[in-house]
Amino acid sequence: MIEPLPDLLIEPIVRAALAEDLGRAGDITSAACIDADARLLARFAGRKFGIVSGLACVRHTILAMDPTATFEPAVHDGDPIQAGTVIARVEANARALLAAERTALNLMGHLSGIATLTHAYVEAVKGTSATITDTRKTTPGLRALEKYAVRCGGGVNHRFGLDDAILIKDNHVAAAGGVGPAIRRARAAAGHLVKVEAEVDGLDQLGAALAERPDVIMLDNFSLEDLRTAVARAKGQVVLEASGGVNLETVRAIAETGVDVISVGALTHSAPVLDIGLDAD
Repeated sequence: MIEPLPDLLIEPIVRAALAEDLGRAGDITSAACIDADARLLARFAGRKFGIVSGLACVRHTILAMDPTATFEPAVHDGDPIQAGTVIARVEANARALLAAERTALNLMGHLSGIATLTHAYVEAVKGTSATITDTRKTTPGLRALEKYAVRCGGGVNHRFGLDDAILIKDNHVAAAGGVGPAIRRARAAAGHLVKVEAEVDGLDQLGAALAERPDVIMLDNFSLEDLRTAVARAKGQVVLEASGGVNLETVRAIAETGVDVISVGALTHSAPVLDIGLDAD
């Protein structure tokens, strides 16, 4: 099972999403059409293959609208589903459940889409030594949830923010006067638990980066031939991360060059929503 996120991280996101949808007057459709004390039994079900993520978001969404509701998952985050698979059953005040429906589906569909796309990338490189990781190209305010979804799909997380690892990008290199000086300054400033990664955009920079022995070197938009050359030159001295030009058609060939990590921004910024529905039982 995937280690769940703390409620403290989920609740503010859910409440903000509900407030956005409820607006100034709440769900006027349900209030007009349904008795105040009516109850509804319903099920969340998948409509196509995918990997589930976001069950806690659904639970928090429903309970925020009706604290007396019962929510019974039939699967776990990280589990595969097929069309028709029941994901969870819920019993709640009808007005409350219908007011929560779209927010719950938006969150679970989005996160399950990320998990599903991540799973596809992980499957594509199976049998190689490469690991699939995400990036910071996330939806503002949803990073913790989206990176959790990547884990549900079998990927691993890159840094969460600017403060948990040093990543020297091309503009840092330009401002510092070269990749060598940038790495030396980073090494001098980094605490003993802080890793240092440097991006290089060609084999000419690779030698200078290797000489400074960062923890990780990012090979940005390298050709397959140059990736293989970089792997041979590094000789396992540092972790090599391939980035740029990665999609489901290219990722296998990139993995087969021998790089250690492949970072994929598309996992979080371009994953299609997984189609999940809520239907009355």
